[in-house]
Amino acid sequence: MNAMSAAHGRLCHRHPMAKATRPARPDVLVIGAGVTGLTTAVCLAEDGLTVRVDSDLPPGATTSAAAGAAWDPFMIEPQDRVRQWSEISLADFASLADRPQTTGVRLVSGTHQSLVPRTAPDWTGTVGAQACTPAELRPGYAVGWRYTAPVIDMPHYLGYLVRRLAAAGGRLRTRRYGSPAEALAEAPVVVNCSGSGARALVPDPATTVVRGQIAVVENPGITEFFCDDTPDAEELVYAYPHGDTLVLGGTAEPGVWDLRPDPSATAAIIRRCAAVLPQVRDAAVLAARVGLRPVRPQVRLAADPTAHGRLLHNYGHGGAGVTVSWGCAREVAALLRG
Repeated sequence: MNAMSAAHGRLCHRHPMAKATRPARPDVLVIGAGVTGLTTAVCLAEDGLTVRVDSDLPPGATTSAAAGAAWDPFMIEPQDRVRQWSEISLADFASLADRPQTTGVRLVSGTHQSLVPRTAPDWTGTVGAQACTPAELRPGYAVGWRYTAPVIDMPHYLGYLVRRLAAAGGRLRTRRYGSPAEALAEAPVVVNCSGSGARALVPDPATTVVRGQIAVVENPGITEFFCDDTPDAEELVYAYPHGDTLVLGGTAEPGVWDLRPDPSATAAIIRRCAAVLPQVRDAAVLAARVGLRPVRPQVRLAADPTAHGRLLHNYGHGGAGVTVSWGCAREVAALLRG
């Protein structure tokens, strides 16, 4: 896993636009306090820019807080750019895993398995995945891959990003914008990391949502992750351990914007996971979380010409916002330096 061994903890060098003082008007305004917005803001602030994050939701109420989450390029395009962003992020998360109590990031071993024969997904080479032995396959599964990857406790990790942003001089406040032009009145550069909110904000009708629900249960002793990787599966099955708790998933409901947890969905998630991991059948349910994956035909990461200032977009990451977060943030920083 050579990509994971690279040292990427130091994000960026000082930006030529950096100021010696800290004016009230920021150099850059980032819209959105999910993992994409916070990671982008951290990178830019550590680049020497004055950064403010404005969001209508606090980090703990964003879709990111409801993520599983593990490094997994899921439901995201285009694949060539996703591969690069994912590799960069993998190295950053590997570095953060050295301090799991601080960051909420740990390296965990586990498997992806398919109920039908299939070729290995493209991303398996990035993490050095090896084919499962017959003994490693769960009953009914035909093929699988074992590897080690970052598993992220998202509420913990988002708190870490907020603290890291503050340490770099960045600020976070509650604010809703009706348009990018409104935000550009606040700063000369705006980075739109609004996720599914981009549908109304930009507006971008190509952006929609895929509702996801997970169940958080007491961990009955599971130390490895499991993910069903059957092509075109109608239902999601995965389990990610976080010490004393276990995240079980999940659902994928296109076009559903309802953020209320569904008790019947929670019961179905546990039932599906228990068919693979019997020890979770009687695990106590601690919480149910719901998020809206911001899905788009392709991630939008580009400058958007405007007469009002510099506008960049960084949204549409589907089910892989965490997986590509650092890679996308670095590209935003490179665009601003350029």
